[in-house]
Amino acid sequence: MVEPRPSAPTGCEGTEVVIEVDGLSMVYSERGAETVALQDANLSVLNGEFVSLIGPSGCGKTTLLRLVADLIQPTSGRLEVAGKSPRQARLDREYGYVFQAPVLYDWRTVLKNVMLPLEIMGVPRDERRLRAARLLERVGLSGFHQQYPWQLSGGMQQRVSIARALAFDPKLLLMDEPFGALDEITREAMNLELLRIWEETRKTVVFVTHSIPEAVFLSGRIVVMTPRPGKIERVVEVDLPYPRDPETRESERFFELATEVREALRGGH
Repeated sequence: MVEPRPSAPTGCEGTEVVIEVDGLSMVYSERGAETVALQDANLSVLNGEFVSLIGPSGCGKTTLLRLVADLIQPTSGRLEVAGKSPRQARLDREYGYVFQAPVLYDWRTVLKNVMLPLEIMGVPRDERRLRAARLLERVGLSGFHQQYPWQLSGGMQQRVSIARALAFDPKLLLMDEPFGALDEITREAMNLELLRIWEETRKTVVFVTHSIPEAVFLSGRIVVMTPRPGKIERVVEVDLPYPRDPETRESERFFELATEVREALRGGH
């Protein structure tokens, strides 16, 4: 049974299903031992949604993201991405992926790091420079084209990583705890920056995090996962209006939603 979905989740652009997860399971086998990383997961993500996955370490959040990205294949169940198999969605470049670390090439300038996917796709030089420059402007790095990654702060490096993931205009943005290594002040600033980018582009975003406040601040829905074997415990609707700002974090409703997510993580109802 697929997770019931609302007709119009908060911040959603329409009813087109971008990710469909039905009875999905992932079992790792090594030296005769089996580890159930994900068990019977059901979820639908709609076009334009910002959905966060939250849960304790080892609950299957990153596994689910990697399954969507076709980096690994499920043991059982059904998964569609943009109406296609994950493999076909990957080949058609339907998604961009932002990892926990920026994974930039130190010997390439910021501009050339963003241009890299376009080079691989064979986009003409002038066009890829123009597109990369526009994306760097969008993430607030218009004056850093010729800098190298090692000359940037951690938050700025992640901005470059986000720009690179958006370079080929994917339908879907997959983000695996991209701000986890940042200090709290920088992390909150990056949350605001990411929401601004999302509001401008309306990409579908699936975001992995361990932070309850981060999940509440960013998301239209929060998928709460249980400890291994990873299951979807419940989906929390976040009814905070967009656009959001630092005052959103001080609202009574923000604290109520954070409490709801915390109780779900503890197995409460």
